[in-house]
Amino acid sequence: MSRIGKAPIRLPAGVIVEVSDHRVTVKGPLGELSRVVPKAMGVEIAEGEVQVKRPSDSKPHRSLHGLTRTLIANMVQGVSQGYAKVLELYGMGFRVQQQESRLTCQLGFSHPVILELPEGITSQVETFVPTGENSYLSARVTLRGIDKEVLGETAARLRAARKPEPYKGKGFRYQGERVLRKAGKAAQAVR
Repeated sequence: MSRIGKAPIRLPAGVIVEVSDHRVTVKGPLGELSRVVPKAMGVEIAEGEVQVKRPSDSKPHRSLHGLTRTLIANMVQGVSQGYAKVLELYGMGFRVQQQESRLTCQLGFSHPVILELPEGITSQVETFVPTGENSYLSARVTLRGIDKEVLGETAARLRAARKPEPYKGKGFRYQGERVLRKAGKAAQAVR
């Protein structure tokens, strides 16, 4: 049996899970999420726990078992606690401005890059004034939402607007992400 799939999902206080016709709906203090699970998987709710069952030990059923359990667990955590992704923008002169449900970014291109935020995703922009020699942190963007999948896609689209380049490290990166740096032409010529 799948080690992930057989683990029960504990429901926090205030979270309600309903199953009808292979659609799992999770309601909590932060909102409501719904998803259709594969027809082969059985979802049972008992005593404040959700258990996912599979019909056989065939390879497709084994792979769907852990996936289905993880998707439901992510929905439960999303409606009870929510998710957040933090991106940092490095580069002199790079800026991010928040305007209603969109982010307008000045990333060194001839035009601003505009990212429309999907419904359910909120952002908070914190700008910095560069101080010191190597302080190129221009802004920190915190994205929040209850749907982990939509939040991850939104963060990836924002990072793709200007990925961190390997020479100076300018661009968007996830908080804590390590960017491998390359030596420039001047460092190679010294050899």
